[in-house]
Amino acid sequence: MDEPVDIDALKVRLRQHRKELGLSLRAAAGQSGVPFNTLARVEKGDLPDLANFRRIVEWLGLPPELFFQPPRIRTENTPEIIAHHLSRDPNLTDEAARHIAGLVRELYTSLARPPEAVRIRLRAAPTFKPEASRLLGDLLQDMQHKLITGGPGPAGR
Repeated sequence: MDEPVDIDALKVRLRQHRKELGLSLRAAAGQSGVPFNTLARVEKGDLPDLANFRRIVEWLGLPPELFFQPPRIRTENTPEIIAHHLSRDPNLTDEAARHIAGLVRELYTSLARPPEAVRIRLRAAPTFKPEASRLLGDLLQDMQHKLITGGPGPAGR
């Protein structure tokens, strides 16, 4: 599992701040309240515990959320993941892996539930013109199609 904290950004900011202040690791440890060994490990790329992380970001004067990784959005689908693992299986030839992956893809496509359409109701003010409502509906439909398929929407936008 990936680390939730961007340790590379933390170590760069820590080292940069320490150098700007002209401090040794030992002096920075004294100022920040973080043990010397912990600061040394963070500058090498190790993740500190939560209490020391808090002390470090307070000493840096930065918000903690600056160092949190954005959540990953899963872009591959189940058959792609299975195909990837099959292609790396040492017990299968490339042709066998492709054949099994094709079967899995075919079964998955025929048995998986289609994504449910999202319906929304807009309560419109009297000034909301019917044409605007239609355009908004088309736009939302295109967005939903793109999210589901990854391709252009029905209107080709």
